[in-house]
Amino acid sequence: MVLKIINATEAKVGVNIIVDGKACTVKKMDISKTGKHGHSKARIEAVGIIDGNKRVFVTPGHNRIEVPIVNKQKGQVLSVGDKCSIMDLENFETLEVDCPEDIKSELEINSNVEYWDVEGEKIIKRKL
Repeated sequence: MVLKIINATEAKVGVNIIVDGKACTVKKMDISKTGKHGHSKARIEAVGIIDGNKRVFVTPGHNRIEVPIVNKQKGQVLSVGDKCSIMDLENFETLEVDCPEDIKSELEINSNVEYWDVEGEKIIKRKL
């Protein structure tokens, strides 16, 4: 499910894009000039939103890049483990969500968190 499609030269630092089927945030971007018969090239470095892996690729500037839908929502922690159980504060739905190790130490039962729904994958981003 894609919200919109942009040209590679329109992707700026901080924009979310899809690289190799994974939602990523652009961290660095370089655009080369056009040649006599060539097109401009965009070299994009991006970091995965869910997995945190770095991805680097080069593409022609006129190529189209997909932009993912990112829904930021609030929830209440019900249990903490390998996967955290949280309750959405808008529709009271119970979800099993991945919890990064650095945030897991801060979480406690009945605390509020912000979680992101990125193309169907959910992850806790911060404690409120």
